[in-house]
Amino acid sequence: MKIITPETILSPAQQLSGMSIAFDTHIRAIGPLHELLEQFPEAEFIETPLHSMVMPGLINPHVHLEFSGNKSTLKYGSFVEWLYSVIEHREDIIQGCDQQCMAKACDDMLRSGITTFGAVSSYAMDLETAANAKQKVIFFNEVIGSQATMADTLYDDFMSRLEASKQVQREGFQAGIAIHSPYSVHPALIKRALAHAKVHNLVTSAHYMESPAEKEWLENNSGEFEPFFKEFLKQDYSVNTSKEFLELFKEKPTLMTHVVQANDEELKQLSKDGHSVIHCPISNRLLGNGAIDLERLDANSVPWVMGTDGLSSNYALDLFEEMKIALFMHADADLMPLAKELLASATSKSAQALGLNTGEIAVGKEADLLVIDLETTPNEQLPLHLLLHGYNIKKIYINGNEVS
Repeated sequence: MKIITPETILSPAQQLSGMSIAFDTHIRAIGPLHELLEQFPEAEFIETPLHSMVMPGLINPHVHLEFSGNKSTLKYGSFVEWLYSVIEHREDIIQGCDQQCMAKACDDMLRSGITTFGAVSSYAMDLETAANAKQKVIFFNEVIGSQATMADTLYDDFMSRLEASKQVQREGFQAGIAIHSPYSVHPALIKRALAHAKVHNLVTSAHYMESPAEKEWLENNSGEFEPFFKEFLKQDYSVNTSKEFLELFKEKPTLMTHVVQANDEELKQLSKDGHSVIHCPISNRLLGNGAIDLERLDANSVPWVMGTDGLSSNYALDLFEEMKIALFMHADADLMPLAKELLASATSKSAQALGLNTGEIAVGKEADLLVIDLETTPNEQLPLHLLLHGYNIKKIYINGNEVS
């Protein structure tokens, strides 16, 4: 048992002072120090800086480790131009990022306070890295392929990767399923993958309504995607409409990534079927997809969480940076409420969307904790300052064990 007494506890937007936390693998008690010492007399006392804060570890539900070798290779500014550059340089980027490269991405996430992440894996080249990561991991094996003639082969490959990830036996690692997108996965593949996810109770994720090009293709079979699909896949029309795609997920709540271009009818359907949205503001900006309307998500009762996406469409895997960018991107929102909402979206709300028992400083939750040096006594605007100033993370605990 350990006891820590920070100046401030933030969980995730409620501030407490004068309280201590007793924890082993889980948080066992929160209260005045003298009470916890009486309850746990043999506990180890953890020293902290004078102006320390304890908050939940951050949760990044959407990252592509396999593309961590990109820095300046891919073309930004337009989703379709970026996509062409991915196809042109995909092999070089993937082959250029070995286990050490992907492990560095995991370590960078850890140093920035991310104690859990969702790895969206296209090829399973990141399985070993994810299995050995210090963080908790949801390993989303991705299904992709829009041609019916290849469906069985693609499904067999997907299942082989999924079964390999299920063989990983370590605490905090679980397999999941990712459906790439409405335009890139044949409905037969989606049905089979989701049926497997429902039977085996696996967490699911998908890209959905990311770009204007996707929206135009799904709705009208035209736009910037038209020459792309004709050139590479000999397709004249989308394999799914937006409505057909959502209908496939009706009985499987899923984390839908991006959702920048969704209309109110689609948002209402997402809410009705229990889906969540992963908001990746930096990726959306770099790929020219616009900014998601958070007010419309809230108005339609669609829960949203924060993610970084991968280094193919970001310059860092840092949720504090992602939240800061979102703070400025959504300039019409009231500043303090948005800061609090962003912190919740990267902790408690993300844990809820992923079905994890973490993301809060509360009795019974797994002890995934950050100890941060605030340098001065915090005021009532702590959530805002936490996003603005990049305070030093002094200690990181996952399931009560200090990691670095």
